[in-house]
Amino acid sequence: MIEIEVKIKLPNLDLFSQKLQQMRVELIQPRHYEKNVLYDFRDRSLFHKNQALRLRTVNRKATLTFKGPLQKSRKFKIREEFETSVHDDKSMRKIMKSLGLIPVFVYEKYRTVYRKKKLKICLDETKVGDFIELEGERNEIVRFAEAAGFQKKDFMKQDYIQLLKAKAEDEECTGKV
Repeated sequence: MIEIEVKIKLPNLDLFSQKLQQMRVELIQPRHYEKNVLYDFRDRSLFHKNQALRLRTVNRKATLTFKGPLQKSRKFKIREEFETSVHDDKSMRKIMKSLGLIPVFVYEKYRTVYRKKKLKICLDETKVGDFIELEGERNEIVRFAEAAGFQKKDFMKQDYIQLLKAKAEDEECTGKV
């Protein structure tokens, strides 16, 4: 499956949540806590190939996701993605360890998931700010973003790992550790 997505930094989560209600989006999953753990081999071969393996835990449910290398696009983050439900995350972690995979990055967030036709809309609350993540066809993403008051110049392709690392580096440079 090919995933096409963008993030947009939200200046005000509450105001945007109200706007979503006006836009008549369907609530798919109420606000919930997610723990995301990225795995890689000791030589970081997945990272060097611009690939990712993530184990996401929500309540007692887990999802294993493989993300392939990014495809060329100026405004959209496009990559192959495969996901599967994991019934026993402890066993999954043991399997990955047995294969030589180690946890290399952990990030947490609160997420609320909506849908408008085929477009998946996620409100994410993270340590680096609040974001809307739009996933679907390019034209659906652009149409929804414009209706919500955003422009293509607001689109971000960075993932939360990049944003969190940049914030940590910035805090290190400014002495805010």
